Amino acid sequence: MDHGIFELLKLIGSLALFLYGMKLMSESLQKLAGNKMRQILTAMTSNRFTGVLTGLFITALIQSSSATTVMVVSFVNAGLLDLVGSIGVILGANVGTTITSWLVAVLGLGKFSMSDLALPIIGCALPLLFSKKRSRKNWGEMFVGFGLLFLALRFLQESMPTNLHDYPGVGEFIQQISFLGFRSWMIFLLLGAALTTLFQSSSATVALTLVICSKGWIGYEDAAAMIMGENIGTTITANLAAAVANVQAKRAALAHFIINVFGVVWLFAIFPSFLHFIGDLCVTLHISKYNPIYSDPRLLEETFSPAARAGVIASINMAMPLVLSLFNTLAKGINVAILIWFTRFMAQLVSRIIPPKAGEDTFKLKHIKIGMLSTPDASLFQAKQEISHYGQNTLEMFHKMVQAYDKPRGEFEKEFDRLMKLEDESDQVEVEIADYLTKVSESRLTSENSQRVRAMFKIVSEIESVADSILNVSKAILRRHEQGVVFPDELNQKVKHMFTLVDSAISVMCTNLNQEYTAVNSKKAYESEHAINDYRTILKQEHLQAIEEKRYNYTTGILYNDIFSECEKIGDYVINVTQAIKEIGHEN
Repeated sequence: MDHGIFELLKLIGSLALFLYGMKLMSESLQKLAGNKMRQILTAMTSNRFTGVLTGLFITALIQSSSATTVMVVSFVNAGLLDLVGSIGVILGANVGTTITSWLVAVLGLGKFSMSDLALPIIGCALPLLFSKKRSRKNWGEMFVGFGLLFLALRFLQESMPTNLHDYPGVGEFIQQISFLGFRSWMIFLLLGAALTTLFQSSSATVALTLVICSKGWIGYEDAAAMIMGENIGTTITANLAAAVANVQAKRAALAHFIINVFGVVWLFAIFPSFLHFIGDLCVTLHISKYNPIYSDPRLLEETFSPAARAGVIASINMAMPLVLSLFNTLAKGINVAILIWFTRFMAQLVSRIIPPKAGEDTFKLKHIKIGMLSTPDASLFQAKQEISHYGQNTLEMFHKMVQAYDKPRGEFEKEFDRLMKLEDESDQVEVEIADYLTKVSESRLTSENSQRVRAMFKIVSEIESVADSILNVSKAILRRHEQGVVFPDELNQKVKHMFTLVDSAISVMCTNLNQEYTAVNSKKAYESEHAINDYRTILKQEHLQAIEEKRYNYTTGILYNDIFSECEKIGDYVINVTQAIKEIGHEN
């Protein structure tokens, strides 16, 4: 019994090492690709075909379809990728992930085993891990992950018993659920989905399936069904990532699930015929000497003599990793070839299943939706409405930061993640409004409208700077939590008073943005800005005196100074918006 537990722990440890190696390799490749990967993802999705190729290329590059789909969900969430484009990328990612199974089958379980070189590869990577240059360190981590991957495969093979009769309970159980036709397919499909959900990696469960088959534990049909289940289980990661995202991201994750379920449904409809086809193809391509369907004991007994059966099974088991890799690739490839023509239909379907929620932002511009209007004046009015909405969203971002100020570290970190997301959205909105204004400026404008466009460029830039400074205040608060600094009540009250002054200034800015520009009264805006400047000066003087008198330590003083100084910067950006508005207001 103790021996059995030890063997089980060896098996679990081998899987854990494989998962860690895959994670290390995937994350380091993502770091090496960096912004280029993101640029490729956003630039090469102009149509469904380039989207598929992009998803395939990136997934093959970073060795993780989960990472690609999670990235797609986040890009849809941020408005950088539309729903139709995201479906194309997900289709490609499904094919790209089969590269891992080929690596495992050819280099890990083939005649030449990469595991023989795993330790030398890790040894060569060791100097890179201690490099001060980040890119070299990433290369080192990638090679270590690659080595661990194949080292784990060797451990997995060694910890997997060849003879199931050594484990009577396990052997009998597998025999009872194997080769039962549709019932077995469903059992192994659910098993594959459950394992992939548990490990959060289809690569790990596919590798486990290939090893199990090479040992002769399960037959061809059941292994293929298990891989189909793993394809469904891998969609859980993207759906978990989308759980806290917006409607569009939830739709992208649902589309991923539908794509894989559809692939399982049509494949089940022709499952025996498709398996025969793959088997015959493997014999033709000399991947396997015998058709792997003879892993079924009934077919084996009907076709081969008792003396030949052991040799046939041994040959099939040896070829099974390559056979299943071909099955996985062709099944997913055919699924993509079918669904690539229905990306828009799928987008409409998931949009109906997940309708927009009232009041939920879909991260699209609220007013600039249909491009240029018939006249520059109408287009500029539309831009004005969008800029006003942009200012209001920035005020709401400030409110969220103020509300999070007193929260404990764990809750604040969650709010900080939301604030970072809001700041990213602010950057994107600035770019989209600026792009729209650029298009307007290319038309024939009066001198007054030209002045208006120039002023609007300045306004959106200043509003974006306000969002940047709000995030900077949040970063200072986060550092306070991380360093365990507790502000005295006196400092907290002064910070909150500064927040009140800034809130008033941004509110005045929003009021001015919402009015007719010619009717804007800048008096309140200047009063708010002066109040912020005066209070900042008072706090600065008090702060320097407190440091001299050692009323609080230097670390506390630095964080305190960063917060009220950044608030003063917000006041500067806000008054710049009103000044730009006044330029428009006095254009005549």
